[in-house]
Amino acid sequence: MSKLSLEKDKIKIVLLEGIHENAVKMFREAGYSNVDLYPAALDADELKSVVSEAHFLGIRSRTKLTEEIIDAAPKLTSIGCFCIGTNQVDLTAAAMRGIPVFNAPYSNTRSVAELVLGQIIMLMRGIPQRNASAHAGGWLKNAKGSFEARSKTLGIIGYGHIGSQLSVLAESLGMNVIYYDVINKLAMGNATSCVSMDDLLARADVVSLHVPATEQTKNMITSVELGKMKPGAHFINAARGNVVVIEDLAAALESGHLAGAAIDVFPVEPAGKGEQFESPLRGMTNVILTPHIGGSTQEAQENIGVEVADKLITYSDNGSTLGAVNFPEVALPVKNRKHTRFMHIHRNVPGVISKINDVFATRGMNISGQYLRSEGGVGYVVVEVDDEIKPGLGIRKELEAINGTLRVRFLF
Repeated sequence: MSKLSLEKDKIKIVLLEGIHENAVKMFREAGYSNVDLYPAALDADELKSVVSEAHFLGIRSRTKLTEEIIDAAPKLTSIGCFCIGTNQVDLTAAAMRGIPVFNAPYSNTRSVAELVLGQIIMLMRGIPQRNASAHAGGWLKNAKGSFEARSKTLGIIGYGHIGSQLSVLAESLGMNVIYYDVINKLAMGNATSCVSMDDLLARADVVSLHVPATEQTKNMITSVELGKMKPGAHFINAARGNVVVIEDLAAALESGHLAGAAIDVFPVEPAGKGEQFESPLRGMTNVILTPHIGGSTQEAQENIGVEVADKLITYSDNGSTLGAVNFPEVALPVKNRKHTRFMHIHRNVPGVISKINDVFATRGMNISGQYLRSEGGVGYVVVEVDDEIKPGLGIRKELEAINGTLRVRFLF
């Protein structure tokens, strides 16, 4: 067995919340055999215990990685969020401990877009009410409040990967698609952009949200925005729970201003299977409620397992950080077997690079490659030296002693 394989055997990978077996397969095929898989999220005490020895940690949306939890994982090298969102992780705390966080921003876009498309059809046909009536023994066999999606206007707020894919699918049904985004985006098909969100709200028969969770999008939909929608319009949120004031949405539905809604994400969601789901939308027969499952298809989970595991393996094997959400992104070539690669993560303060170079210069070592990026107060330097350096020369200790150092890794 090679020395590299022996080192990989020592690297502990912990995957929580039933992450797809594709991820486990990828780690093992890459030589990482020390993989622990847990079927669900853990409470805080269990989580601290489990992560205390972990080098790489994979989670989904239920696991909350606070600064306290991250501090309980002194060996933690990187975090993989096997989902789109990363708001369950204290990204700043991770970055300032030299821990890049990766996610899967693209792998479940089709799944979310398909769910929303289905919700559009169900809402416009009044299926939620008719379904509830049939379950209660009723028989609402009429066309009241039931419309085709064809020729209706879909307004998409947030025209990113999901929004643009939904745009194409909706247009194939014959819908007119309009969209609004704070960034200028190229229209797909015959979709047209709106000059403002208010313009979109006033024109759309269905409004669908596809925005990230940021300070700018928090509570962006209130009674004011809902009041600007067409009477009898429908509202869909498969983005983030905190972008809508849910009580205001409930009021707009109760008053009859909106004909229906489909909500997949909520301001407060159950942390585990035993916790009850609470929402002012419960019991409304014109509302489709789903438990944050927009990306929960077998295909999406398979893709996510591959995408995030690949990013973690690449970072472990050669130090590349492409796709990190809280860290300087550095694309690195495959490591030359005859070279040693040092990775120095530090606070973005003056003088660090010269001190790093001094460590190698005083030993007469030639630097064959150097890569540097800084972002958000963190600097990331990757240095390659010509020699195949073995442990025990004190280089790592010297690099760690440089003022502002957060973490040092090296590949030999």
